[in-house]
Amino acid sequence: MNYPVWDIPYLGGSSVVAGIAILHVLIAHFAVGGSLFLALTERKAYRENDERVLAFVRRDSLLFLLITLVLGAVTGVGIWFAIGLVNPAATSALIHIFVWGWAIEWVFFLVEVTAALVYYYGWDRMDRATHLKVGWIYYGSAWMSLAVINGILTFMLTPGKWVQTGSFWDGFFNPTYLPSLCWRTVITFALTSLYAMAAAAAVREPGFRAKMVRYAARWMIPAFFLMPLCGLWYFLKMPPMAREIAAGGAPAVTVFLMFSILLSGLVFGFAYFGPFRRPETFSTPFAVLILLLGFVVTGTAEWVREAVRKPYVIYDYMYANAVRVDEVDRIRGAGVLASAKWSLVQAADGTNDLRAGREVFRVQCQSCHTVVGYNGINLLVKGWTPEVTDIQLRHLDTLKGFMPPFLGNDAERRALTAWLCSLDRKGRP
Repeated sequence: MNYPVWDIPYLGGSSVVAGIAILHVLIAHFAVGGSLFLALTERKAYRENDERVLAFVRRDSLLFLLITLVLGAVTGVGIWFAIGLVNPAATSALIHIFVWGWAIEWVFFLVEVTAALVYYYGWDRMDRATHLKVGWIYYGSAWMSLAVINGILTFMLTPGKWVQTGSFWDGFFNPTYLPSLCWRTVITFALTSLYAMAAAAAVREPGFRAKMVRYAARWMIPAFFLMPLCGLWYFLKMPPMAREIAAGGAPAVTVFLMFSILLSGLVFGFAYFGPFRRPETFSTPFAVLILLLGFVVTGTAEWVREAVRKPYVIYDYMYANAVRVDEVDRIRGAGVLASAKWSLVQAADGTNDLRAGREVFRVQCQSCHTVVGYNGINLLVKGWTPEVTDIQLRHLDTLKGFMPPFLGNDAERRALTAWLCSLDRKGRP
């Protein structure tokens, strides 16, 4: 509550962060799996003494370079920009808690970028053994970058003993660290397989195309068996409230979770009965379809991962509206408006209910809700009477466990009630 609120009409800040983050996750996982694919496929070309396979890897290395370094860097900066505006308090907390973790990740990222550039420009400039070593360095640094970031991401859902100890290592090696790392590593195989199948489908020579299509599809097999196991392991390590949200506590989250599971099975089925069993009939349109479905699965799973963390942005430490758990009693006593440094109204006095209620909403609710648009409050409270609205606000975290408690005093609750009940379908009081 020490920062101004970034108001994004219709979309909301959370959807902007989600859109950029999902794109970056796709690119980052693709970079990890893709670098492994380049190294293993180059080694395959040397072992089989097949210049066609080597030419295939060489051609694709440029696209990997452009996607992972250019788009990856742009979306990475975009995430920092967005989260710094949407939830500066949580961003500041993560920076201060994991300052050395971020430093270590940047070292691995620098090695990854350097190795990727050397790998691409090293064709015909290095001997085969040295070039392949660079490829392995590229993969190793990319995976280590993922391993470090994974510790920070999983901390937000399961900080574990860190809440009591404040120890860097307790926060980093938290309860969901290992299952999430295994799950994400498997995802890198699946996404790389989908891309490689699309690249192989574009090969003109029929016999060689079938060979590379089947080789690319084979990468999907370990993902098919390991992904459900890793997902179950991750699910069992989540906090009880998060599991309840995923298992029906929030219907939208449950629907998205089931959708991602069913769609994953569909993608694996397409990959097995299509390119793996009948590679000679695999076409580019079919490859693009499976690739897009894979992107949808990954994006949906990431959305679910974020959603089950509610009502927190950092579990048991900071609520989604940037209020720390240890600040709740103080804010309740002083009032939301008096506690928010950037509030345009300092108190609700009975004569300014609509204006004060709008400010209470902006300060306490707008991190997740818009007035009109994505998760718009105007339709969520449609038809509510003042009595119903007041009861909802009094017991907000009890009636809807995925929402933070209402922290305002009685006058602020009455002001928010009046403002919510004044909204029409267009969000106008």
